[in-house]
Amino acid sequence: MNIDKTTQKGFTLIELMIVIAIVGILAAIALPAYQDYTVRAKMSEALANLAEAKTSVAEYYAANGYMPDDEDSAGFNSDIDTDIVASMNYVSPNGGLLTVTVQTGATPDNTAYTFSLSGYTDTGRTLRWTCKPGATDPMPGKYLPANCRG
Repeated sequence: MNIDKTTQKGFTLIELMIVIAIVGILAAIALPAYQDYTVRAKMSEALANLAEAKTSVAEYYAANGYMPDDEDSAGFNSDIDTDIVASMNYVSPNGGLLTVTVQTGATPDNTAYTFSLSGYTDTGRTLRWTCKPGATDPMPGKYLPANCRG
């Protein structure tokens, strides 16, 4: 009696379904995290624009001993309109407040969020900056750059 034994080749339907389920679960976890990461990466452009402005304000303060009245006095361009940054403004009540507004398309929910750097004076004519959510449509903490998430 000659019995022909053949070996199984390929995967069974159950094995394929298990693999697809595992990939689906991983994608469900990874996609929201990736979206948050891409928004935080975009916010680094906004933070770079604020860094230029805070340097100008700090130089003005170091040279004059008081905060500038406006953007022109500080010597930086607040008329910014890029793919990420919609606008930037500066106000000088009891220190400086630099606020950036991002474009509506920069976040998944299409909101023009804001976040700010608040300047306060320290000894020796030094100026320190603290990151904080904006006054109108404050940026959610998960989208803020790492050094602003406290």
